[in-house]
Amino acid sequence: MHKLLKLGIGNAKLKNDVVIFDLPAGHSCKFAKHCAESVNPTTGLLNINPKAKFRCFAATSELISKAARNKRWHNFELIKEQKSAIKMAKLIIASINADDKTRVAPKVRIHTSGDFFNQIYFNAWLMVAKAMPHKTFYAYTKSLKFWVARLNEIPLNFHLTASKGGKTDSLIDKYNLKNVEVVFSIEEAENKGLEIDHDDSHCYDRNCKKYALLIHGVQAAGSFASKSIIALKKQGINGYHRGHVGAGRQIKAA
Repeated sequence: MHKLLKLGIGNAKLKNDVVIFDLPAGHSCKFAKHCAESVNPTTGLLNINPKAKFRCFAATSELISKAARNKRWHNFELIKEQKSAIKMAKLIIASINADDKTRVAPKVRIHTSGDFFNQIYFNAWLMVAKAMPHKTFYAYTKSLKFWVARLNEIPLNFHLTASKGGKTDSLIDKYNLKNVEVVFSIEEAENKGLEIDHDDSHCYDRNCKKYALLIHGVQAAGSFASKSIIALKKQGINGYHRGHVGAGRQIKAA
């Protein structure tokens, strides 16, 4: 196999024991609604969703970084070339095993950017998890139809969390799916009785059925999301947790 997928290890939120695999934001997120935005792969311009409740964190990272954008498109195009779940799975496994760090890392975060774009691709990740039982695989997803179609086939080392704010949210209650929602303040989470996750640990905790993520990342100047981030920063909360530097930077909507 000549071409391999481009993987990462850890980031500002995650430890260096987590393999990260990404796809282009928006372009692979067919069920996104409240955060449905994308960046043009050629021009690098943001396709703004005027109905979005908050700016897509993954899309804005592509807006800022051409390298991130190119890496995600490399993965997207290469995955789609495989045509079958078995071929996709073989490619993913080969890519994980190609590097010492990704091979030994105990956890794999599927999509800090992007989502399961069709059933074949979702099935491929199930095959990967079954073939690598020594690793923990986890993902946030709005592609709930693909999950529900394989509801009784999810291996124990494959953890999914339904990300609220998508086009098929009705499936969350119908199938009692584990879920998460973005909140704009500590008080909002408390009022809803939700714990806030700061490091993805809630995602692969089987005892946790619902929780919250704090609003973070680059937001349109003057928006409610932007004002919420400013308020959080005044409380000493920057990004994912107290003391994290780098979130809250604003950009103006075009």
